[in-house]
Amino acid sequence: MDLETVSAEDFGRSLSGLGLNVVVRNVPETVSFLRDVFDMEAHRQSQDFAIMIYHGQVFQVHADHTYHSHPLPSLIPESGPRGGGLEIRLYETDPDLAAERAAQHDQELVILQEPTDKPHGLRECVILCSNGYAWLPSRALTDEEAARVG
Repeated sequence: MDLETVSAEDFGRSLSGLGLNVVVRNVPETVSFLRDVFDMEAHRQSQDFAIMIYHGQVFQVHADHTYHSHPLPSLIPESGPRGGGLEIRLYETDPDLAAERAAQHDQELVILQEPTDKPHGLRECVILCSNGYAWLPSRALTDEEAARVG
């Protein structure tokens, strides 16, 4: 399927499994963040929508106004963070590199937690995007790193 030319109807019918739609204030800004910090691919990007690919996984970014007839926008705050309680985990991204890129990015990104080795076997960090979603790039610890964590 050509993600640049597929119709909305055909794309929708092709989806299966677990889906993720990230509703944001500004699609191009969010796509820039996802490309620059996490090396994601974007397809069909517009002011309204983008199809994102992360290590073969498809998810979508939608602008607030595209949810005009959906009940969700009534729950989304007009200002401030909107992603409280949601972690978007990216298991194939080096957290040190992502944190470095986030610190240099031109958007209001917050490194909520610096890259840290965790007892659950991952090295991860927490980056808040301008919409307040928590993006967690992570990688598996080596045996030597895991032994140091305890």
